[in-house]
Amino acid sequence: SPAGMVLSVLVILLLSVLYEAVKMGKAVLLQRALLALPRSLSQEALTQPQEEDSRDSSPAQGSPWLMAFPISFPRWFWFHVGQTLFHVLQVVLGYMVMLAVMSYNAWIFLGAIAGSTLGYFM
Repeated sequence: SPAGMVLSVLVILLLSVLYEAVKMGKAVLLQRALLALPRSLSQEALTQPQEEDSRDSSPAQGSPWLMAFPISFPRWFWFHVGQTLFHVLQVVLGYMVMLAVMSYNAWIFLGAIAGSTLGYFM
């Protein structure tokens, strides 16, 4: 039906916009992770927690389930975990858009192109 086709194109357009947003979020998170790395990447700097201001501590420091762990993870580790989650989301969205485009429907293809363009522009 025409309404179903319009809805399908809109969903693919939104998935493409979301793909571009996740890609940008991953790049921002990479930049923050690089800034959080210690100056020296020696083994001592990576294993010993750094002295930090209480306002600049890792966001997961106050979590009750993390209090059970005897070691504390440095800030760059949590940025890496975030990057990993963003990467998984980006791959899943990319394959979903690819599968939709592989339906060889011209309208779906144009929806994916328009969504990618709009997502990049935003």
